[in-house]
Amino acid sequence: MSGTQLGLAISVFLACAVEAVEALTIVLAVGYTRSWRSAFAGVGAATAALAALTAALGPALTALPIGALRLVVGALLLIFGLQWLRKAILRAAGVKASHDERESYRREQAAATAAGEVRSGIDPYSFTIAFKGVLLEGLEVVFIVLTFGANQHDVGLAAAAAGVAVVLVVLIGIAVHAPLARVPENAMKFAVGVMLTSFGTFWGAEGAGTNWPGGDAALLAIVPCVLALSVSLVAALRRWPGQVVTEA
Repeated sequence: MSGTQLGLAISVFLACAVEAVEALTIVLAVGYTRSWRSAFAGVGAATAALAALTAALGPALTALPIGALRLVVGALLLIFGLQWLRKAILRAAGVKASHDERESYRREQAAATAAGEVRSGIDPYSFTIAFKGVLLEGLEVVFIVLTFGANQHDVGLAAAAAGVAVVLVVLIGIAVHAPLARVPENAMKFAVGVMLTSFGTFWGAEGAGTNWPGGDAALLAIVPCVLALSVSLVAALRRWPGQVVTEA
């Protein structure tokens, strides 16, 4: 496995693990509070929708010329990566409250309890919330798998990394019967933000016609540079403490 393939696999694994943890929290909350049958039905429907979307978009992406593909993928990764990185920097600096899965779980439980009586058969609330949670988190997984995989012509590797991440999170969730609050989610989001931003910069510039010195080896310089800049921003923000913004 080359260095680029290893970076692809690690980035996809971490990003998909984060999304899976957040989806698991939602499903656990509605399942324990209202209806497991309805929650699982929502998960199944969302999974089917994501599979159909992946099957439709995958061939379309891989059919693009490599230059156009890298330009488009690089731009999309930069958009997503900079969003992840901005939030991660603010959390690390203490400007934005760190994401807390226990608190998210309590909010989801409170909303599920306030939704009224549980319907017999398929409970609409449980189905809808589980479906929406898995679909929204899963869309980011699909995006990351397709963009990374199509650009490297290795969708299989990206899909395998995503599959391992999701299965691992689900198995741990089944074992502990609780939201995975001990997972270092904020640190993982910081790492994913750095990786997405670095790959987006690399592929976007290649798609625009830039020839990086050393080819793929340039990532060995880009990733540390993005990380160093991010850590510097954290340190700078910590010197000017302000009001902490809570998680939306």
